[in-house]
Amino acid sequence: MQVKFKKSLLTLALAGAALGGAPALAQETVRWGIPMAFGSNLTALGDTMPWVSEQLKKISGGSVNLQVFEPGKLVPALGIFDAVSSGKVEAGYSFMGYELGKVPVSAIYGALPFGMETPMFAAWMYFGGGDALLKEAFKPHNVYPIFCGSISPEAAGWFRKEIKTPDDLKGLKFRAAALGGKIYQKLGASVTMLPGGELFQALEKGVLDATEFSLPTVDDQLGFYKVAKNYYLPGWHQPSTNQFLYVNIAAWNKLKPQTQAQIETTCTAGVTMAMAKAEALQGEMLAKFEKEGVTLRVFDKTMLDAFAKASKEVLAEESAKDPMFKKTYDSMAAFQEKNRKWHALGYLPRDHK
Repeated sequence: MQVKFKKSLLTLALAGAALGGAPALAQETVRWGIPMAFGSNLTALGDTMPWVSEQLKKISGGSVNLQVFEPGKLVPALGIFDAVSSGKVEAGYSFMGYELGKVPVSAIYGALPFGMETPMFAAWMYFGGGDALLKEAFKPHNVYPIFCGSISPEAAGWFRKEIKTPDDLKGLKFRAAALGGKIYQKLGASVTMLPGGELFQALEKGVLDATEFSLPTVDDQLGFYKVAKNYYLPGWHQPSTNQFLYVNIAAWNKLKPQTQAQIETTCTAGVTMAMAKAEALQGEMLAKFEKEGVTLRVFDKTMLDAFAKASKEVLAEESAKDPMFKKTYDSMAAFQEKNRKWHALGYLPRDHK
């Protein structure tokens, strides 16, 4: 009887394999709290990680639960890298670059001024060596970063007064993050770094003269159009804005390969969803701003040339100070240059109708 039973089990196993599947692996249980740098209400910027979390629950049958927490609920919005690095939390979700002082190269992964737009950045990450360089840079800090969201170019910012020449930036009280802030400083602005939730009040009370933050949809949600009526484009400082799931390396290494693959694959899907959502909604938002009395302004060639010159100086300075920054920036620049002719010739001109 026992022999027949064993033969029956073997027959079932072989039948299952013939139908296209090996015996299912047992799904491990994962319960992590994920602090976020952005509110989950912010379109494409803050709602990507909640989407990833929900998809992971479905894929794993509820076994993998990465519960998101709003900014400041577990750790400060700008302190996610430190919390993950120290093991205070297993993982967190953030724009990359707030940790510029400890990991200089992080700034160009978050957003490279005059750099690659989102599709090309993703191409470099997945097929140009970008992901491997990122893992190399963050390993000494006990962080395993996973590319987990990317959005269209941000606006150049909201200004209470019109900016006509580079001299108008001198003394301007401006909020900017990462390398964009260093570039504005080089042009004479007084730069400060504040989280998104504090910016409306700072603009309203005159603590700031101007701020950059995100996409038109996100800027609308934060109400900047009510207190600053000059909206400048293009987002030269952030042609793409990239978010990452930071995972403590010890916590990551404890996971089964199946679980690791589920998390990384779902984050790849998150990149696609954030990119698509960001592209889908911006045109109608610009029309809304104009109805609210906002003037859409485009930085002219003189201004863009000034920003570009300052950008080259800042990037050269940062490259000279940090070998990993230089190694990564050189890789990015080479990839962008290699594909420049393809983008110039392969795509319709943007002013073509």
